[in-house]
Amino acid sequence: MRETHHAICHMKLHLRWQILLAGLGLLLALSILSFQVQTVALCTTRVPASGGVFSEGILGAPQYLNPLLSDPNPVDRELVSLLFDGLTQVGADGRIHPSLAESWTVSEDGRTLQFTLRDDALWHDGTAVTTADVLFTYGLIQQEDFPGSPALKALWQSVTINQIDEQTIEFVLAEPYAPFLEASTRGILPAHILADVPAAALAAHPFNQTPIGTGPWQVQSGQNWAATNRLQLTPNPMDWREGTSIPTLEFRFYPDETSLLTALANGEVTAVSHITPAMLPETAVLPEVRLFTAVTPRYTELLFNQAGGAVTATPEVRQALAYALDRQALVDKVLSGQGILFEGPYLPSSWAYNPSQLTAYNYDPVTATTRLDAAGWTLAEGQTVRQNGETPLTIRLLTLDAEPYLSLAAAIQTQWTAVNVNTTISTTTSLRDALATGQFDAALLDIAPTTDPDLYDFWSQEAMVRGQNYAQWNNRRASEALESARQVWSEAERRPYYDAFLRLFDGSLPALTLYQHTSTYALSHAVNDAEIGYLFTPRDRYTTFADWFLLYRDVTISCPATPLAGEP
Repeated sequence: MRETHHAICHMKLHLRWQILLAGLGLLLALSILSFQVQTVALCTTRVPASGGVFSEGILGAPQYLNPLLSDPNPVDRELVSLLFDGLTQVGADGRIHPSLAESWTVSEDGRTLQFTLRDDALWHDGTAVTTADVLFTYGLIQQEDFPGSPALKALWQSVTINQIDEQTIEFVLAEPYAPFLEASTRGILPAHILADVPAAALAAHPFNQTPIGTGPWQVQSGQNWAATNRLQLTPNPMDWREGTSIPTLEFRFYPDETSLLTALANGEVTAVSHITPAMLPETAVLPEVRLFTAVTPRYTELLFNQAGGAVTATPEVRQALAYALDRQALVDKVLSGQGILFEGPYLPSSWAYNPSQLTAYNYDPVTATTRLDAAGWTLAEGQTVRQNGETPLTIRLLTLDAEPYLSLAAAIQTQWTAVNVNTTISTTTSLRDALATGQFDAALLDIAPTTDPDLYDFWSQEAMVRGQNYAQWNNRRASEALESARQVWSEAERRPYYDAFLRLFDGSLPALTLYQHTSTYALSHAVNDAEIGYLFTPRDRYTTFADWFLLYRDVTISCPATPLAGEP
């Protein structure tokens, strides 16, 4: 019996091991099958990744990264716009909006402005912004040895500054002056860094190389951009609270258009700001580049001299010359289409712009010849140039000795020849000095108007002597309208004065607006999800920068289900 029992027990033990081994085999098979099913159900896809350096090429090089010293250099102005904030800023609607200041008020007599600062504004080093910074900044400008713009100094020396508390500051003007509000857009400097620096030493201070600001971008420390021709900025986390995929914005500086375009073509830079009309044809054919074009707050005009002895002294001649110009052809042929026609002297973005008060000078050579005839400039039989008595109609056209002005002048000369007007072109390297001599009948010049519509320094009678009324337009009623408009603050009160000024301007035509400038921004296809629209200020091109990315990474995801045969 024992043997039998032992044998049975042995058989049961052996059977258990067989069952266990069979179970393990089944589990192994199921695991392998499950692994195969899981492997088949996984896919790899590419998603945006953080990293890389966004490099942008700029024509020229910076000198002072300082909002009090940046006016003369376009590159300085570009970079200062990214690094610093003013009490206020210019919006897309052409009006002044809050920035470091959250609000402001104007006294009933129009002489006192009081600004209240935001309570969350910080310098790039984390220090709180207070009215001590505002007082220090504008106090520097008031000093006699201030090294910046004399006009800027003169403006602020007429202002009394009162620091009410850490968040409130007051400016008292000698008289009501509505254009003063635009002065508050200038960037503020940090008193806690520069308080001991006298105005005379400001231009030589190291701060101008590695500044501390409040703007959406900040300068990386430890750079020598003057030697490397490269300046690296990083996003200010206070402005980019959700972060950016691209951690570094690097500007690279080039001495000429050829080297800048070469850098874009070979991938040395991923973007180029301000593609000029001369660069556009070559840039447009680069396969890896996208172009974004937007209007900018600048225009080119034809200024007519009305001083005695100028053949453009009568409005009939000026109007005839305007009708004889095909402005769209000038834009298309000379500027490769990079310009927008409008009737000046206010940009369409200005709240004072009112085209209903202005004549649209569309190309009309018949009207041009009719008005010249009526003004006494007739074409004698067998002649090619109009005359008034024995005097030929010759226009002395003044222009800068640079492109695109030389090409524009040549095209204008050709168009005026078609209505039998002779044109001689004179060039200068200092347009302001040449205008001051009065030795011209018409002049090509660029205008970068202020945000405020005040044009007193351009078109008033006083500006004929102490201003920029180089046309010598002597119109008392226009001068009075401009003077009255700057002494009241609300748009509703100011608008009637500017409408009156526009009607007088239109009737006399002291200048003809040729076109508004556009800015073309070139961007490599290596930059993903980038969209660029309105470009009123340099920082506007980075409005959507948080969405941009340069790199991808691979991630594993579940594969989408494949429908069975016959399924939709």
